Amino acid sequence: MALSATPTLYFAYGSNLRRCPGSNYIGIALLTGWKWFINTCGYANVKWSTGDVVYGMIYTLTPEDEAKLDQFEGVPKDYIKQTLCVEFLGEREGGKMIQALVYTDVERLNEGPPKTEYITRINRAVDDARQEGIPQEYVDKYIRPFIPADILRN
Repeated sequence: MALSATPTLYFAYGSNLRRCPGSNYIGIALLTGWKWFINTCGYANVKWSTGDVVYGMIYTLTPEDEAKLDQFEGVPKDYIKQTLCVEFLGEREGGKMIQALVYTDVERLNEGPPKTEYITRINRAVDDARQEGIPQEYVDKYIRPFIPADILRN
């Protein structure tokens, strides 16, 4: 499969971006009608859910970084790649709907406890996201039921 020469817009809702040195942060976006949770494998996932939302960070991915994420996410066995419509919440283009790559696990849709090693990574991602403007109310409602805030971070 040939890699695209153009960057991909990527909606990150978990901890992946530390694996993508060529990615550029663009801004915050909202995926409406989906819900963030930890699945039975112990990792973040999103599933369709009326009345819920998922906040995420939009990045551009180089073809090389996208290929790395595909491998890390176990595409197509563990996660699949979907292009979904998200609402960009950036200052200049707030409210604009854009298409973005979202990794989802469509097989494991039940909730479960997080992997111990994953807690610190998600807390780091939450810290980054909060600095960029993701609301604390969202973190409290969706992430904190799965990921405790008081885990010692390295």
